[in-house]
Amino acid sequence: MLHAYVQQCDFLAVFDADFQPEPDFLMRTIPYLARNPQIALVQARWEFVNPNECLMTRIQKMTLDYHFKVEQEAGSSTFAFFGFNGTAGVWRISAIKEAGGWDDRTTVEDMDLAVRAGLKGWKFVYVGDVKVKSELPSNLKAYRRQQHRWTCGAANLFRKMGAEILLTKEVSLWWKLYLLYSFFLVRKVVAHVVPFVLYCVVIPFSVLIPEIKIPAWGVVYIPTAITVLYAVRNPSSIHFIPFWILFENVMSFHRTKATFIGLLELGSVNEWVVTEKLGSASNTKPVPQILERPRCRFWDRWTVSELLFAVFLFVCATYNLVYGSDFYFIYIYLQAITFIIVGTGFCGTSNS
Repeated sequence: MLHAYVQQCDFLAVFDADFQPEPDFLMRTIPYLARNPQIALVQARWEFVNPNECLMTRIQKMTLDYHFKVEQEAGSSTFAFFGFNGTAGVWRISAIKEAGGWDDRTTVEDMDLAVRAGLKGWKFVYVGDVKVKSELPSNLKAYRRQQHRWTCGAANLFRKMGAEILLTKEVSLWWKLYLLYSFFLVRKVVAHVVPFVLYCVVIPFSVLIPEIKIPAWGVVYIPTAITVLYAVRNPSSIHFIPFWILFENVMSFHRTKATFIGLLELGSVNEWVVTEKLGSASNTKPVPQILERPRCRFWDRWTVSELLFAVFLFVCATYNLVYGSDFYFIYIYLQAITFIIVGTGFCGTSNS
């Protein structure tokens, strides 16, 4: 953006280093911007080169497929706001400048720019049939860091821009309420905290305290409805749904911590670690670097918080098995085992 030749350009295409656009990418995206001067951003869809590398990448693909097919497409088709995914998109340079340019005050500078451009009245378009290949993180530590950055950054941006969104006079009240409630509060805060609190705290505690009664809609109907929505979107992956539920519940614990770090601006709020990628769908061994890190020791992979939570779940499940009259212990045992698998790092691929 600082080069002199950029002054002669109208549009800016953005790609992360592992993204592989097709040769006709610009021919299929630029016309939207050229024909409609109100459009600031054309967002393409992500496609993945390594979804079958391990179970963790399969689960990520299911989650991201839902994000693009439902959240991004719905936001675009209803002319509501949707966020820039940070890559595989084309921006109108004048919109970037009017919005104030890139700002590194949070770890989601792409979302920050999109929100500020939206507050200026610019429109966005999501084009789902334009797909750009990329790589999913297959290493658990890399995936955890990525999710911390995305979740913490979004919550921190909500804290920083909440009042600005509410007080702006350039967009309608309905648009402001949609952005504050649906985009930020529900999808960036509640969506992470509620699954963890309900399925990892309230249900296990209910077996220890008989006075806690959870209605059937909270334990059965809503989880079933959510599962059906994901299953319909991913019919070829329907047999992975149980693993997706258990793994996402564990990750909701990690995302809940990141959410509160962002909302309260605690120590690691601006922690930025580039997501490590291994270099493709990789049947080939990565080329050794000049400076290699020492081989990862077994105990370096452990995450104490997940392991302690697994102990709590095992206690609750065993109590329910011995004294309970229901069958919650089946689910709680499975969830505890998943916490142990993630807590000990036996998830995804490993590399030295």
